[in-house]
Amino acid sequence: MSIKKLKPTSAGRRGMTVVNYKEKLSSNRSKPHKALTKGKRSTGGRNSQGRITNWYRGAGNKRKYREIDFRYNKKEVEAKIETVEYDPYRSGFVALVLYKDGERRYVLVPRDMKEGDTFMVSEKAKIKVGNRLPLDKIPVGTFVFNVELKPEGGARIARSAGNYAEVVAQDAGYTHLRMPSSEVRKVISTAWASVGEVSNEEHRLIKIGKAGRARKMGLRPKTRGSARNAVDHPYGGGEGRSPRGHKRARTKQGRPTGQRQKTRSPKKYSNKFIVSRRKVGKRG
Repeated sequence: MSIKKLKPTSAGRRGMTVVNYKEKLSSNRSKPHKALTKGKRSTGGRNSQGRITNWYRGAGNKRKYREIDFRYNKKEVEAKIETVEYDPYRSGFVALVLYKDGERRYVLVPRDMKEGDTFMVSEKAKIKVGNRLPLDKIPVGTFVFNVELKPEGGARIARSAGNYAEVVAQDAGYTHLRMPSSEVRKVISTAWASVGEVSNEEHRLIKIGKAGRARKMGLRPKTRGSARNAVDHPYGGGEGRSPRGHKRARTKQGRPTGQRQKTRSPKKYSNKFIVSRRKVGKRG
């Protein structure tokens, strides 16, 4: 297990856990590949008009953006993993790969792949961890990640740490995938996916431990709805500590939220692709 518990030298460090990066990452690279990096300004949760659309974000450490290849448009050329690196913009690890024609790219690295391993993007590739194929070439029961929703559209599904989708059926030009949310969805069979699971599967076990560490990650303090004024939240107002006063949990905008509630729009464009709805509520 690569999760490291810190010594309780203070109240904040008691129970704090971190990933043991020495076990997971390459030791021969301290900086990212310069040609594949660029600067990226933090939005602070604000849109182009300056209005907050994603609350409780802001500040945090400065980060360098790695340009990740999610399209995988270099086909029939073998790629070799040079280094496995940390990426501050995503929870899974990334790999700097060298193609046989000399080009280098960053890709999401799957679990159990390390320096020196190779993969191929090809319709004729073997069903091996890291290889990328069209969904109709992948047998039922296989775990996949970096899944496209339309051919050549770039990976959209199962990209965060430890995530994967499972191929459960092939039917009439569509592949049925069981998503990380437990939803079963149809995806056109000519879309591509990578075999395996995303690396850093223990990411969900990390305990931030203290507020200062969260602020460095760009997370700001969250105000409870019940502590606000009535004009600012459906739970606000009242004398003293008042109960919620609503049968169902609501967001600031008054929409339903929380466990055991359906929040999906009944007219969502992709409803026709849903074979089985996700299970709402707590998942073990």
